[in-house]
Amino acid sequence: MKIQSYDELKHSKYRLSLMLLLFLNIAVSLFCLAPMIGLAKSEMTLPVILVTLLSAALLALYLIKPKLKLPLLNPVAFILGALWAWHINYRYHLVFYFDGSFLIISLLSVFFISAIALSDYLLAFCLNITPPVLTVLLLDNGEHLALILLTIALPLIGFSLQHLMRRRTDHFTLRLMHQLYEEKENFSDLSMLDPLTGLYNRRGLKNRLDNILDNHAGSHYVLLLDIDHFKAYNDNYGHAMGDQALARVSIAIRDAVRSRDVVTRYGGEEFLVLMTNVNASIAMKLAERIRQYVVDLEIPHRFNERVSTHVTISAGIAPIYDNEFDQAVANADRALYVAKNQGRNTILAWEDLPKSNVMSSSEAH
Repeated sequence: MKIQSYDELKHSKYRLSLMLLLFLNIAVSLFCLAPMIGLAKSEMTLPVILVTLLSAALLALYLIKPKLKLPLLNPVAFILGALWAWHINYRYHLVFYFDGSFLIISLLSVFFISAIALSDYLLAFCLNITPPVLTVLLLDNGEHLALILLTIALPLIGFSLQHLMRRRTDHFTLRLMHQLYEEKENFSDLSMLDPLTGLYNRRGLKNRLDNILDNHAGSHYVLLLDIDHFKAYNDNYGHAMGDQALARVSIAIRDAVRSRDVVTRYGGEEFLVLMTNVNASIAMKLAERIRQYVVDLEIPHRFNERVSTHVTISAGIAPIYDNEFDQAVANADRALYVAKNQGRNTILAWEDLPKSNVMSSSEAH
């Protein structure tokens, strides 16, 4: 799960709590209005009608616009609590023979709604119950103070403890989400790097390539490089020395190019450099600098004696036309093939190849 998805889940929970609060208030207010159809003694008052209309209007709004993100829970909870406090006060003074039990029952009714809908939101819970609690305390005149305080204290303490535990759980979950997300990013970065050379692998190249082709104007070049006679090097010096040679050559290539160029280990001893925003002249100069940097490493290779007594590279270079990267790689590969056939330790541009030497990319080096 992404952090964004976690935030969306929290908003969905917030929205459902608000909708549940509105629904319960509609249900209770309709019960109070039920006498209109002969179900009970009339308790219809102006605040009850306002509760019904306000709750129904807001509930309809949230049903019509499910993506609505308005922080209405706290103000709505307070307004509805104030309307129920008004109703309790009005009904208490309307009939003279009401005793303290009416106040307790009224208070429990408000607590019932708040407990179901707002158990996860302590501030909204407090805002919803505060007007009725103050109203009941004032109307009671201290006659049932202990019972009223007990009725208030028990759920308030319970919800406060629950809220504290839930907040700690949410903080832990969010911290864990951030940690997992960071580890995922690290693993994702590692999965795009070649473990031996530290260069991008093909997956990393594709990730960078999409961004470069979409957001960088200008001409780009593909340089495909191959270490000369590397199989003979591995056979005679051993694979451990071969790995060291690969690592040193990769550093030389990376040092020779610009920071914005993308260096990739494209295959076993094959490298690809994506040179961005360059013309043909600069691209060729960068390619030649890479070749010279590798020669200057002076890695002994006596099985490369026809070319040099040190490790060398051959390379083919080709421009990217119309964002056709695969075609550019194929063209650079053809140039590399010809460079190897012409003696190795050289750079050839695809545009300079004679037509007779242009071969399919499926041919082996």
